Amino acid sequence: MIHISSRRSLCLSLFSTLFLAASPIARAQWTVPTPEELSMTSQPEVPGAAAVYLFREETTEDKLHMFSIYVRLKVLTERGKDYANVELNYEKNSEGAATQIDSIQGRTIHPDGTIIPFTGKPYDKLVEKTQGIKVMAKVFTLPDVEVGSIIEYRYKLRLNDYLFMAPTWFIQSELYTRRSHYLWKPTDEQLVTNDDRGQLTDMIFWTPILPPGTQLIHNQLASQHMGHEGQLIFEVNAHDVPPAPQEEFMPPLASFTYRVLFYYSPYRSGEEFWKSEGKHWAKLRDKFIGPGPAVTAAVRDLTIPTDSQDQKLRKIYAAVMKLENTNFTREHSSEEEKSEGFKEIRTTDDIWTRKRGSDEQLTQLFVAMARAAGMKAYLAAITSRDRSLFLAAYLNLAQLDDDIAIVEVDGKEQYFDPGTRYCPYQHLAWKHTQSAGIRQTASGSDIVHTPGEVYTYSRTQRVANLSMDREGAVTGTVKMTYMGSPGLYWRQRALTGDAASLDRELSTNVENLLPNGMEVKVSSIEKLEDYDQPLVVKLDVKGQLGSSTGKRLLIPSDIFEANEKPAFPHEKRDVPVFFSFAHMTQDAVRITFPPTLAVESLPTSNTTTFQKFAVYGMNLESTPTTVTTRRDYVLGEIYYKTEEYPELRSFYSKMETKDQESIILTSSPSAATPIKPAGN
Repeated sequence: MIHISSRRSLCLSLFSTLFLAASPIARAQWTVPTPEELSMTSQPEVPGAAAVYLFREETTEDKLHMFSIYVRLKVLTERGKDYANVELNYEKNSEGAATQIDSIQGRTIHPDGTIIPFTGKPYDKLVEKTQGIKVMAKVFTLPDVEVGSIIEYRYKLRLNDYLFMAPTWFIQSELYTRRSHYLWKPTDEQLVTNDDRGQLTDMIFWTPILPPGTQLIHNQLASQHMGHEGQLIFEVNAHDVPPAPQEEFMPPLASFTYRVLFYYSPYRSGEEFWKSEGKHWAKLRDKFIGPGPAVTAAVRDLTIPTDSQDQKLRKIYAAVMKLENTNFTREHSSEEEKSEGFKEIRTTDDIWTRKRGSDEQLTQLFVAMARAAGMKAYLAAITSRDRSLFLAAYLNLAQLDDDIAIVEVDGKEQYFDPGTRYCPYQHLAWKHTQSAGIRQTASGSDIVHTPGEVYTYSRTQRVANLSMDREGAVTGTVKMTYMGSPGLYWRQRALTGDAASLDRELSTNVENLLPNGMEVKVSSIEKLEDYDQPLVVKLDVKGQLGSSTGKRLLIPSDIFEANEKPAFPHEKRDVPVFFSFAHMTQDAVRITFPPTLAVESLPTSNTTTFQKFAVYGMNLESTPTTVTTRRDYVLGEIYYKTEEYPELRSFYSKMETKDQESIILTSSPSAATPIKPAGN
């Protein structure tokens, strides 16, 4: 974390003034392509790349409440032509447009220098709708783009007059960037605050994570009038920035790519910021939480005096979970609210009365009801781990995007996630585990680190019972049992569509596991809404399982791993390995075959471990007419450093090799005796 006091000095930079006058945005001219840019067919640093950024520029002018963005991109392959389809996101709130995009211009330049200007009209598209906010996009396509074209466009993102927004510069993207320029000119209105001595202090903080050799420059531009102080600017010039790594099992991209995070703050340390702002946040939330009379009365009706604290809390949790979670349904307009006799939402009483609310509102209602039941209950605001990781050095509450609840039950604090639809009692959604943020305490607030879940919580059991004919065709059943995070995933998927779409997704998921050509159909789904119980899905399957080679029939040792691809194909890795959650998978597959077939050989049983973090076991056995496979895989930790990668990759390689071994059956009846595989 770095900061600067922005009290104006008279150390002015005429060079910076001249530079700005010459920038592409300032002079409102397109860039003339060089012969090398027109003729280039690849970028040596990224062989096979679909496209590269020749230049990217972002200028933030707070006096105008405006971001200006300029992009030049070279298309190198057929896939790179997709970059001609541009979507520019902006937000609308309940009061209208919080941001808007205009002044869109663009053009396409062919390798021979022919220029085709963009003359179309962008259209608006709804990207996402959450409580009180719509994420929209301006969508347009640049004309006549072919391999070798340069596409060029610029636009302005404008904020409402009452909004100020310190920029976040993402220096690294999915493409190689030859050159980029970022500029921010803040205003006096945003910078002036009062310190504890009553003096005016202007402070901007920033957290820079930049490529080697790249620096953040801050200085002041000369004023046009003698004697006037200059304009403070921040600037980054970067070049030859590699694309962001694209690996499986990575931390959120926003957490480790090259970037600069700006923010305003009157505080001189992170400890001071989180203590002061956290205390203000806690008081503000308490004003909403209460509890009020409606919540208190509801708790009296739900519980009885002889209930234990855990019994009371279970009843409260179940009552909140039954309410409509508008994150999975829809936001109700103010007109609808009024027509139903509801006034503006001011407290958790209003949420209980409506019997609906957003994820955050339901979490705060749960805290209110726990307090009404006589328990110590607190709210926590954390960073959702599917989006980013909490950064204590980034002094900005905006990184806290989800709420959870902390309740003291029989003298011990426990964590709850009532705002996550169908999350089991006393558990957190995986994206809220092993994260951090701030929480309420009896004396104000504090930093909080959420616990993880043990691997036994998130389990998937896959059981197949199949009958096979002598040609290798099978019919039978598969039973999938989902617990913990996998169960939560499928329950929430059910909220996004109807029964038919859920059946289709579940059957497709199992089809993708089984050997190619297998037909799968859901026969039943049990405990879909009973979030504290395992979710059980039963399916009917049929199709060709074995492949014939003369008198022999080869079948996969574990049909659920038949299509699995290597998890870590690359020998080297530059970023840590980051799994979503600890978990275990248990497979049991029994195949019954006719007496005209017999087992010739089975893969040997095997157990492999990776330190104390992961374990894998495969065991096979046979009778004269059956083969049974049992496979267990346990992942106990979610984060692995790059120096641990070789050993982790070796563990997975051994497991994947074992999974791909085959059972060999033969049509010779002479071998029809039970076989115990080597290693037993």
